[in-house]
Amino acid sequence: MGETCIPINPQRIVTLWTTILGNTLALGIKPIASTYYTGEPFPKYLQDQVDGIEFIGNLTEPSLEKILQLKPDLVLANSRLDNIYDPLSRIAPTVIMSFPIPPPPWKQQLIELAKVLDKQEVGQKLMDEYWQRIETLKQALDNRRNQIQVSVASLSPEYGIWAYGEKSSAGTVIKDIGLQRPPAQRGDFYVIENISEERLSDIDGDVLFFLVRGEKGAKEMLQNLQQKPLWGQLKVVQQNQIYFVDAGHWHSLDILAMNAVIDDLFKYLIND
Repeated sequence: MGETCIPINPQRIVTLWTTILGNTLALGIKPIASTYYTGEPFPKYLQDQVDGIEFIGNLTEPSLEKILQLKPDLVLANSRLDNIYDPLSRIAPTVIMSFPIPPPPWKQQLIELAKVLDKQEVGQKLMDEYWQRIETLKQALDNRRNQIQVSVASLSPEYGIWAYGEKSSAGTVIKDIGLQRPPAQRGDFYVIENISEERLSDIDGDVLFFLVRGEKGAKEMLQNLQQKPLWGQLKVVQQNQIYFVDAGHWHSLDILAMNAVIDDLFKYLIND
């Protein structure tokens, strides 16, 4: 969006995307305000870190009036909000992070934000700790990681049943560990949407992590799906290896969310 002068050690940061909020917190900076999906429950993995942060509207419609009243010294947003860059930049120095569809890799987003905030050393420490956790999980799984096919799926009224590919944020964590994916979920793509009930085998595997959302419509869809005969025919259902996990972190793109995904993998693949 051009050039801006970022203040040294900014104290009043406003973040306008959940991924940016999570990574800013991980880098050791607490924003004064942020946005969120106002229609959904706040992600559990962030709940204990957001006391004192004011929420200033939906991700797609932040309140410019509230931002102005807060007198920030830096605003961090992504390119889905480039339409309000001009009014934001008149309030405070504003950095728009590139966010195409599908989004850039989560590791890249952390590294780029660490550079903006002059926290490269902290960002590298976070990545080093991530790789240490990956190595610990690899050792705990031993040869099993070459044999287990891990499926990741979800559903919503808008996109139907969908599965996550290797390019998704959680997919990259699974790939880093060396776990296998079902044939339909292999490849350099983010998601497969609108999987028909006849193709439900696309979400089968040795283990299925099924992402659960807070919205009422999705819960009703899942309940209906579980009544269908094809659901009961899935190997993963018959072997009772389906785990319902919080979409709040499995679908997110920040380092705190990825550590929460690793927590789930330890819980269900090692400690269960």
